[in-house]
Amino acid sequence: MRIIKDADVRKNEILDAAADLFNSDGFDGTTISAIIEKAGIARGTIYYHFKSKEDILDALINRRNTEFLTAARQIAADKSIPVLERLVRTFIAMNGDKDGKSELTRQMHKPQNALMHQKTHQAMMEGIPPILMEIIEDGISEGLFNTPYPYESLEMVVAYINAVFDDYAEKLTGKELLRRVKAFIFNLERLFGAEPGRFDRVIELFQMDGGSAYE
Repeated sequence: MRIIKDADVRKNEILDAAADLFNSDGFDGTTISAIIEKAGIARGTIYYHFKSKEDILDALINRRNTEFLTAARQIAADKSIPVLERLVRTFIAMNGDKDGKSELTRQMHKPQNALMHQKTHQAMMEGIPPILMEIIEDGISEGLFNTPYPYESLEMVVAYINAVFDDYAEKLTGKELLRRVKAFIFNLERLFGAEPGRFDRVIELFQMDGGSAYE
């Protein structure tokens, strides 16, 4: 008996199968036929949802971005968590692939996938500041932060993260990256009018054993 599934369910099953294969065999080493076999579908079904393997990759990146932003939004809305802890946890949730080892991350940084990379940056620029804004406003109310430009400052932070810690970080030595992380924390304090040391825990985002950013 043929099983009829909802289109979104079937589409996500295809994406799940493709993600598994991309991570085990690499994007270039995965064929459409392999995805079809793993998903257990007919060839016509996959082309009903996707035009090509590149289209599947694009959909996977979009799905990942949505998942990261959803997780971050849930943490940001939890007012039972202290402001600074909530801010760090939200940043961590947005950076689900901190070590950059997933196949999606590697593919997104290839020159031929520049458009997908650009779309991810745009999604972050549009999605992250509104999520963090409520946390910053709570911090201002509690006297932790003091800035007349909270939203604009968040845009600057996201732009810097995208430009330096995403695109450029792999070209830096560990010492160079640590220096930029410390500079980032130093300037976060000034952007948001925070006391020295308020943002030291941000260093956790970069999996560095650097101790205090001011040592």
